[in-house]
Amino acid sequence: MEREPMRIREGYLVKKGSMFNTWKPMWVVLLEDGIEFYKRKSDNSPKGMIPLKGSTINSPCQDFGKRMFVFKLTAAKQQDHFFQASYLEERDAWVRDIKKAIQCIDGGQRFARKSTRKSIRLPETINLSALYLSMKDPEKGIKELKLEKDKKVFNHCFTGTAVIDWLVSSNSIRNRKEGLMLASSLLNEGYLQPAGDTSKAAAEGLSDTPFLDLSDAYYYFPDSGFFCEGNSSDDDVVLKEEFRGMIVKQGCLLKQGHRRKNWKVRKFVLREDPAYLHYYDPAGGEDPLGAIHLRGCVVTAVEDMPDSKKYDVENNLFEIITASEVHYYLQAASSAERTEWIKAIQTVARTGK
Repeated sequence: MEREPMRIREGYLVKKGSMFNTWKPMWVVLLEDGIEFYKRKSDNSPKGMIPLKGSTINSPCQDFGKRMFVFKLTAAKQQDHFFQASYLEERDAWVRDIKKAIQCIDGGQRFARKSTRKSIRLPETINLSALYLSMKDPEKGIKELKLEKDKKVFNHCFTGTAVIDWLVSSNSIRNRKEGLMLASSLLNEGYLQPAGDTSKAAAEGLSDTPFLDLSDAYYYFPDSGFFCEGNSSDDDVVLKEEFRGMIVKQGCLLKQGHRRKNWKVRKFVLREDPAYLHYYDPAGGEDPLGAIHLRGCVVTAVEDMPDSKKYDVENNLFEIITASEVHYYLQAASSAERTEWIKAIQTVARTGK
């Protein structure tokens, strides 16, 4: 009897349509031999399937301007498929597993996850994803600051000099020239973003190097909650108080509408101090569709919703009741994910303002 392909990874991604230039959230399942995508997680039949044999993957894919965390999968028949993750680490995890699945097919091997034991790496081997996580470490990483320049205030950012200093002090590089090369790679891969005219001009090729080792060149982490105040040409200007909190957790959940009671995939971003949960259309749009002020809220798991259609509910529900007694019903992809969200929201609601 033929063995069913193993499920390697599954979750919500935004996929670009093959015929029309539209992006829609899909439930995506990575198998050993291909990628299936569904309109709903509860659907029995996929809308499509992409064989991995002979495929190649490209990440980051920067073909779509402001649309971040995109990767491109090119099938054996040279058809391009574009997927967008909710945040950087999620994109990297998908890309890593897809690459490995393709390699296993090419080598005639079964997919198996690496041992969790630390492997010995050559000193010159740089893992940008691991380095990025170290840079973001709250205690030992690069300190995010409020910096002022040209009557503008840049929040949650740092200087180019600070990045190179950190790389030197952490023994990631041997000298500052090598640091420029590494920082430029981090910038090109989307692990760092330019903030302000000086660093943006360099990133666009108007300097000798994409990254600048300067105290007046500002950068930020893509998931940091960066915003700029003042008369700025930055595309990232956000003036609302509710966006100033550090991002604690983010990802896609199903949200029930207040009027029609239907369920739609939304990207959620949880911030602390102030404590807010913003939700967005995952297919596009930088502005949130709504915001939930979490200070003083109650969040609990819900086992049943009588006014919901059965096929829309999969027993991973939870409810947020705000201090003003507005009810929000959300649905996670799994019981474990629901628990993670509930704990994170409870912590933020308790400690944030």
